[in-house]
Amino acid sequence: MGLAHVHIRLATDNDMPAVRVIYNHYVATSTCTFQVELETENDRLEWLHNRTPAHPVVVALVDGEIIGWAALSPWKSRGAYARSVEASVYVQPDGLRRGIGRALLADLIERARAAGHHTIIGGACTEHPGSLALQRVLGFEPVGCFREVGYKFGRWLDVAYMQLLL
Repeated sequence: MGLAHVHIRLATDNDMPAVRVIYNHYVATSTCTFQVELETENDRLEWLHNRTPAHPVVVALVDGEIIGWAALSPWKSRGAYARSVEASVYVQPDGLRRGIGRALLADLIERARAAGHHTIIGGACTEHPGSLALQRVLGFEPVGCFREVGYKFGRWLDVAYMQLLL
């Protein structure tokens, strides 16, 4: 499965079961998300339906199978933050380190520019240096680290933040 075979497009309702499976894997097994409860099908559909054109969800397909997804979300709800977004990227475990996450994040960067956003924020638990390296290779710069802000699997976790000015 190489990068040449990756197709990225906007997500649809029909993609939500696969998106949910990928996400729930990380909810149950990883500190890459601080969500602790598994999502239902209705949760994911509602999440997709509450998106705006400025905050898209995309999926990556390899041979017609969804192998990953990514989304731009509002950074904060107050009006002055309207052109600041947060990026999320998730790839099936067997698709890691194959360029899929990079393709998804690069796609989000272009969509953020096209939507008129000014900056993208990326956060990652410090237990996931690969996530931080992915952001760094696409131009994100470190801007800070929040210590012990998440509690999952019986331990306190730090989150490093990265930022890309568009």
